[in-house]
Amino acid sequence: MLVSTMLWSCQTKTESTPSTEITAEELAAYIKELSDDSYLGRKPFTEGERKTVTFLETELKKQGLQSGNGDKYTQDVPLVEVKSVPSPEMQITGNGKNLSFKLNHDYVIFSEREQESIAVNNSELVFCGFGVVAPEIGWNDYAGLDMKGKTAVVMVNDPDFGTEDSTLFKGNTMTYYGRWTYKYEEAERQGAEAILIIHETTSAGYPWFVVQSSRSGGRLQLQSTDGNPGKPAIQGWITLDAAKQLFEASGKDLAGEIKRARMRGFTPVSLDLTMSAGLQNTFREDVSKNVVAKIEGSKRPDEVIIYTAHWDHLGVSTSVDGDSIYNGAADNGTGIASVLAIAKAFAAQPKKPERTIVFLFVTAEEQGLLGSQYYAENPVYPLKNTVANLNMDGLSTAGIKNDLIVYGYGHSELDAYAATAAKEQDRYITPDPSPEKGYYFRSDHFNFAKVGVPAIYAENGPDHREKGIEYGNSKEEEYVANRYHKPSDEFDESWDLRGLAMDAQLFLTVGRRLASETTFPQWNETSEFRNARK
Repeated sequence: MLVSTMLWSCQTKTESTPSTEITAEELAAYIKELSDDSYLGRKPFTEGERKTVTFLETELKKQGLQSGNGDKYTQDVPLVEVKSVPSPEMQITGNGKNLSFKLNHDYVIFSEREQESIAVNNSELVFCGFGVVAPEIGWNDYAGLDMKGKTAVVMVNDPDFGTEDSTLFKGNTMTYYGRWTYKYEEAERQGAEAILIIHETTSAGYPWFVVQSSRSGGRLQLQSTDGNPGKPAIQGWITLDAAKQLFEASGKDLAGEIKRARMRGFTPVSLDLTMSAGLQNTFREDVSKNVVAKIEGSKRPDEVIIYTAHWDHLGVSTSVDGDSIYNGAADNGTGIASVLAIAKAFAAQPKKPERTIVFLFVTAEEQGLLGSQYYAENPVYPLKNTVANLNMDGLSTAGIKNDLIVYGYGHSELDAYAATAAKEQDRYITPDPSPEKGYYFRSDHFNFAKVGVPAIYAENGPDHREKGIEYGNSKEEEYVANRYHKPSDEFDESWDLRGLAMDAQLFLTVGRRLASETTFPQWNETSEFRNARK
């Protein structure tokens, strides 16, 4: 239920820093600790994980919080680490042409099949538009196809991204159909031998380097019971330049085919080319840890509010300018610090909250939201009694902002809770300014939403209280270009964490209000997650 008072003037303000229970100094101390080189980039299955989990357990016990999983502060998350050596070249043949794409420069591939040797030989390449099957609107990009032995080549994002048409999907607002994880899931349902997503920075929401870095070194996935034989043998990405070469070799116009793929009634088309590539894999099964603690409710202890932040980052990987430790200070040292500070504030209250407050630090977010997926599939607390999920991830370190961005704005009544808390801080709500990037599907709250738990993911926006919107936008752009998923995401003494403290305070306020109520926040009528709650 959205309220008309959620948006109001965004005039620049010059007031002094509002007081909060949560301070920039305590947040800085947590971030500095957790992003230290000694944590080795906090990757699961490493010494960095052991040190991170130990620190979190110790801190939560020191704050006086109870163990959140029976008598344990952890939840086991069975994972398998897959180390892949892809073929250095991908061979494209047919139509009188022979192309050779270079690993990492032109393509990135992996496989979720638990096989030592993966080989795809002379697999027919088929352009399947955006790789979407949406029966509720009569959309099928695989119409009439038997994908056995074939490789789907698909675009990232939704068919109506970048158009003026929002009558089919949601215009420039990405739906789950536009997310790369969906593309792989649908290719599996279609029986495809392989799938390659065409990367384009604007449509994907991140540069090619992010694709490269996220698939370098060992990759984690949830353990399976059968080795995932139904997954595509190869899943991956190709650059836009490589895609242009493909379509040129096939005698087809990429721009024209994309235009056709945006229209209802699109039918897939063979590129009259085949693809050959492979991987050699080694496997290691192990157990990672979600960290979970609680403050038990005084009146309705069976009803829970769950705060989440992922504790992991990318570990030690490809060296950039002589540095190979991906410290993850902003991503997600800021979220971990915020949830720790919120836990500390709850614990310091003279009266216990009426509902149980759970603090969940999840593993393997950077590997595909795996820790939160495992929790959602194996919940410690019944989902029907889970009031809401409040998620904190990759928050701004650039000072006080007048606005609060709510990603996925319009999904649930939690928007109104955030708006009320923001107004108390003399701030206003900004709906997701880049809905085409699908941020609502890119952090751990999404796994709660998928199983019907109302979930919110928000952070301070670009409207800097002292320096304006242009400055705020420039700081975000600088972070994405120079720090995001890079070794340079390190703690910086020049950061202004007053805005981060305000965000943490806002989430604390929302949690307190939810804890004092007897009702549950609801999904809005237009949300695709509403039926899951029912």
